[in-house]
Parts: sequence; structure tokens; C-alpha cells
Amino acid sequence: MMRTVVPVVERVLETPSTVTLRFPFAPAARPGQFVMLWVPGDDEIPMSLSYVEGSKGVTVKVMGSTSRTVQSIAVGDRIGIRGPYGNAFDLSPGRILLVGGGSGSAVLAPAAEAAARRGARLTVALGATTASELLFAERFRRMGARVEIATDDGTAGRRGYVTRVSDALLASERFDALWTCGPEVMMGKVLASAEAAHVPAIGSVERVMKCALGMCDACSLGPYHVCTDGPVFSGEALRGLPEFGHLKRESSGRLVPA
Repeated sequence: MMRTVVPVVERVLETPSTVTLRFPFAPAARPGQFVMLWVPGDDEIPMSLSYVEGSKGVTVKVMGSTSRTVQSIAVGDRIGIRGPYGNAFDLSPGRILLVGGGSGSAVLAPAAEAAARRGARLTVALGATTASELLFAERFRRMGARVEIATDDGTAGRRGYVTRVSDALLASERFDALWTCGPEVMMGKVLASAEAAHVPAIGSVERVMKCALGMCDACSLGPYHVCTDGPVFSGEALRGLPEFGHLKRESSGRLVPA
């Protein structure tokens, strides 16, 4: 797929560590898909689309040198985009529990908006290290979602990990589906809780991707390539992978502890 060079038309500081960039990009995209974003003179990195309607958007959290460079991009600067790639969320369930940790909310938000337009009832368990790092809480509320918050330091919502909130919701309410995105250790706990509660679960996985075509093997996860078989996987598929939540691959491809 050819790369398209586009201007950045909007830049929003979402949290102290997270920036959204909006840009015109014609190809249709579905919630859950990702693009490869190229910074001229630097590198190309995979970014989930945090906005799929109108001006597309990506929401970037500082994780390394290239994401730090992406965060410094200003309105009017030009970036390269190719894609979209990967599969998407099934928007048919009626009562959905979304569990987002850190920047995982950027993946869940466009899917939640699309599901809300279809009449879904949304409950969001949103987690962050501290109140200032909560991502898209108001965006979820604007779409009519009920938002339950957890922060590691207790500065907003419940003190502790977001899994405590999602476990309580699964124990007390009925849901047709659970969607989650965030650190794999968190996702593994959420998917196990969903299985115990007999709630079908979906997880969006974030891994190093270089080609986005299933050729370089950088994003291999068990028998899957995240770029072509995912990034959206059933909870059943993820729970059966010994690597998931325990090991990840560096940019070199070497397996290291997650």
C-alpha cells in the first residue's frame, strides 16, 4: 500500500504525556484498525486510529524516541500515512463493558462511539497512574457511556488498578461483551475475569510492527501476526498463548519479559 503524505490539521494535548494529531486521510477505516505513521527523517511506527470519522487521528503517548518526535509535530507539519491495516471490533453487542488502561482508551473510544450510534449501552472502566493521565474520560461520557475510574495513586475514582473496578462490575452486572486494551498484564487479568463471568471478550493487542503486511515477523504472537491476524483478537485466542501477558518482542525481534 502506498504511503500518503498529509498535513497535520489539529494537535490536542490530551494528558501531560499524550497528544492527538488529526489529519485528512481519505481511505475508509473501521474502529480497531491501525496505520503506519512516518515521520520524515526519522522512522515509521504503528499507531491505532483514535478517530476514524472525518479527519482521522492518532493519539500518541511517549514510549520511545520516535513517539517523542511525533509528539513534537505541530499543526501544518507533514507526516506520512499508509493503511489502514488489521481487523476491527464487532459492533453488534448491546451491553458492552470496556476496560481501558493508559493509552488503551485511544483504541476503545472510536469503537465505543460506533457502538453507541447503534444503540449499545456502554460502561467504561478507565484506569491511569494518576488523574491527569486519564485519557478520553469526557469523550466517553459525551457518547452516553457510564464511566468508572481507577487511578494507581487514588487522585481520581477508586485507588488501585482498573482491574478492581472491572471485576466488581462483572460480579454485579450483566454484559453481552467485554472489550479491553492496555498493558498485556492488565488485559490478561481482565480476560480471565471475563471468562469466569461467562462474558465473551475481545482484546486489542499492541506490539512492535515494522511492515504491517505479515512478512517481517516482528509482531508475531504465538501462531499469529498481530498486524494481519489482529490487532483485535478474541479473548479465547489470547488466553491460549503462553507469550501473552508474559513476553514481548523488542524491535530486534528478541523475546523479553513483558
